[in-house]
Amino acid sequence: MTSNLRYLCIDAHEPDRLAAFWAAVLERQVVQDEDGDVCVRGDDTEFPIYFLPTDEPKRGPNQMHFDLTSTSAKDQQGIVARALQHGAQHLDIGQGPEATHVVLADPEGNEFCVIAPGNSFLAGTGTIGALSSDGTQAVGHFWSEALGWPLVWDEDEETAIQSPVGGTKISWGGPPVAEKLGKNRWHLDIAPPVGGDQQAEVERLISLGARHADIGQGDVAWVVLADPDGNEFCVLPPA
Repeated sequence: MTSNLRYLCIDAHEPDRLAAFWAAVLERQVVQDEDGDVCVRGDDTEFPIYFLPTDEPKRGPNQMHFDLTSTSAKDQQGIVARALQHGAQHLDIGQGPEATHVVLADPEGNEFCVIAPGNSFLAGTGTIGALSSDGTQAVGHFWSEALGWPLVWDEDEETAIQSPVGGTKISWGGPPVAEKLGKNRWHLDIAPPVGGDQQAEVERLISLGARHADIGQGDVAWVVLADPDGNEFCVLPPA
């Protein structure tokens, strides 16, 4: 048994505002669940994105960021313009003037890139071509086993996985890995399939290299774990 990727969760100071931003950029719909949490809806191959309230400051670059795809130079310019219109800002991370991708930050400082057309690695993905992550080769192998997603790149300690049905890739850049500065602002929520056993899945993930993590969650229905690089994620009850 493997888990299914249910959501990407993003901690936000203003969840409604950040959800509206990403809905506009991704041209998706904002919905609200029965608990009042806001979500940008996914599609058949792209995960929903939940925005959860936090008072914690952003302490440094995120461990994950979006690489957004474009179909033409005009489309790339349009995505950048739409993001800037809704509150993004240009961001200098040392990419240099020769870079073909555009680096931006959303209204809460979360980094993301708009990739130039013709990128072969992101060919055939969705609007979110990759959830690009800071991480080791070992953590890429862990998530391949955790989700049952095959490795689509595994060279020079860089790894990437993709669902068998396609869509967004998750990639890891290899060492050196940046120092972890508190709880990650972006994390994955996964769950066993219908009829699965949450506790058995937790035990399987621990056997693959995960460990229990305490983020002050208290008595909740989900189990908080950390992957081999120490990145938090949640194992929900079966869908």
